[in-house]
Amino acid sequence: MNGFELWPFLLPVLGLVLFLGAWWLYRLGREVQAERARESFRLQKERLEGVVLKAAEATGKPRGLRWVSCRFNDEFTLVRDRATRRLAALIPVTVVFDPVPGGEMESVAAAKEPRQATAVLHFRHGEWVSDGRTLFNVTPADALRLHAREFDPVPRSA
Repeated sequence: MNGFELWPFLLPVLGLVLFLGAWWLYRLGREVQAERARESFRLQKERLEGVVLKAAEATGKPRGLRWVSCRFNDEFTLVRDRATRRLAALIPVTVVFDPVPGGEMESVAAAKEPRQATAVLHFRHGEWVSDGRTLFNVTPADALRLHAREFDPVPRSA
C-alpha cells in the first residue's frame, strides 16, 4: 500500500479536523466578546445610566411623564438578539418620573412613585448603545421569558 492509496481516507479526516478547529475558534471568539461586553458594562455603568435616560426621554413614552432618573441594579442578563446575532443586556432599573406641568398626569399621585423596569441595551461595534427601550413591570428573567422569540440567553463561561 503506497501513500496515494491513503488519500481517500485522509481527506475526510483532514476536513473534519479543519472544521472542528474553525468551530472551536468561532466559539472562543464569541466567549471573548461576551466577557468583553460584561466588563465594558461594569466599567461604564454610571455613564450608561445617562445614555439610557437620554434615549428613553427621546421616545416620549410614557405620555405625560418626564424621565427624572434611571438607576441600574448591579446584575444584568446578557442575551443575544436572534435577529441580529448581536449581544444585548437586560438590566433591572428603577425609574423615577415627574408629571409634565399642565399635563394629564399632574394630578395622579402615583406618577412620582419609583417604578421597576428592565432596560434593553445593545452591544454594537464594541460599545453599549440604547434606543430607549424599557420594559415596565418585568424583571430581566420575565423579559427573557416573554420575549423568548427575540433573545437567547448567553451563559457565563466557566
